[in-house]
Amino acid sequence: MFFYMYLTEYINGHVHLEESDMCESDGKLFLTEAFSVIMEEILHKGTDSKEKVCEWKDPDQLRALLDLDLREHGESHEQLLQRVQDVARYSVKTCHPRFFNQLFAGVDYHALTGRLLTETLNTSQYTYEVAPVFVLMEEEVLRKLRSLVGWSEGDGIFCPGGSMSNMYAMNIARYWAFPQVKTQGLWATPRMAIFTSQQSHYSMKKAAAFLGIGTDNIFIVQADESGSMIPEDLEAKIMQAKSKDAVPFFVNATAGTTVQGAFDPLNHIADISERNGMWMHTDVSAALLPYVTSLCNRANSVTWNPHKMLLTGLQCSCFAHYANATYLFQQDKFYDTSLDTGDKSIQCGRKVDCLKLWLMWKAIGTHGLSERVDKAFALARYLVEEMEKRENFKLVCKGHFVNVCFWFIPPSLRGKENSPDYQERLSKVAPVIKERMMKRGTMMVGYQPMDGHVNFFRMVVVSPQLTTKDMDFFLDEIEKLGKDL
Repeated sequence: MFFYMYLTEYINGHVHLEESDMCESDGKLFLTEAFSVIMEEILHKGTDSKEKVCEWKDPDQLRALLDLDLREHGESHEQLLQRVQDVARYSVKTCHPRFFNQLFAGVDYHALTGRLLTETLNTSQYTYEVAPVFVLMEEEVLRKLRSLVGWSEGDGIFCPGGSMSNMYAMNIARYWAFPQVKTQGLWATPRMAIFTSQQSHYSMKKAAAFLGIGTDNIFIVQADESGSMIPEDLEAKIMQAKSKDAVPFFVNATAGTTVQGAFDPLNHIADISERNGMWMHTDVSAALLPYVTSLCNRANSVTWNPHKMLLTGLQCSCFAHYANATYLFQQDKFYDTSLDTGDKSIQCGRKVDCLKLWLMWKAIGTHGLSERVDKAFALARYLVEEMEKRENFKLVCKGHFVNVCFWFIPPSLRGKENSPDYQERLSKVAPVIKERMMKRGTMMVGYQPMDGHVNFFRMVVVSPQLTTKDMDFFLDEIEKLGKDL
């Protein structure tokens, strides 16, 4: 009571209710001028291959340059524009044609327009009442995606990333196998067994942990040299789980693994799943059209991430399943809530993620999306062919996707594969080249060790801005950065 009285007295003495605390004309002027900075620094310079991908600064330097402190009073118009300028200048330009570091890259201007429109309208996706356009739009986009797979019915939702989409898949599969779990909890279920490849995304472990199934109940299936799940080992792991009195209920297949870009043998996995009464989920990491969708029609559910290879921008992840749309999310209300999506999600407020994909799809059509994928595959093949002509490069394996994994063999290590310290010395090459690359700002590409292989580079070819000249530049730049190692 005392706090309420004190707060009331303070507000009455300090707040002027007759005046707006915002000057709209100042705000609109700032937005207009800030947008000019965005256009120049990010969308003009940031997409120019002659400009830097990143102007690298050490953390202490960057803190000082950005002046991150939050103070009692606001800053001037000019100071705020400088803040916008600094953020643009010192951020990594993922739209740059030589940003190869992640599974997303480049920029699509129609999708970007959709993102700007989404932010400006600032609504939540959860009901038709507050988002009538977007509820209908999401329904149509998901219907189209399901039809590409070959599903005539089912349901789905846009999720905040592929990890969340995969967790929804596991949750629905558990309900499908053990419907009593929704009301009675885990005590009413047997020990459950999940199967996923050693090359699959780590979100499977996160989902098992969050859902209370437990990471010890994930049976890791071996992959072959290319990164694809070995079906015979899946069958062996199912037998192993059964011998431990665990009930196999969920298998996760991947179409385009994170590192090697491998595709699991989906039809073979579907046969095994059907024989063992399991829910089959397919995690489509990046590609969408037309290659993967036709292969997924035997899955029970699918995750797509158009924010990767299709350039919709972060975040845009779709989850869909081929099952009765009402059996999991019971909407016991007095009116028809078939258009309200709130009960499908663990979130309350949900960001609109469908507009950017819808607008881009409207602009270039299914054919245009397919052409982007075709070009990326062709450039990845070109890169591999050129790499094989140079003695400084060695492929980890020949992939079938847009991921190209390789070692750079510097002059000091060439021909010394049998030396006892060869692997140790090779493991240090990629980190040194990456540091030099970041400080020069010419390009960005990631590296990692995996399954007994020491550090190797993972080059990802995604952006439609790329040409064969960019592939040649990439190889030349790696050689230049590592020639003295």
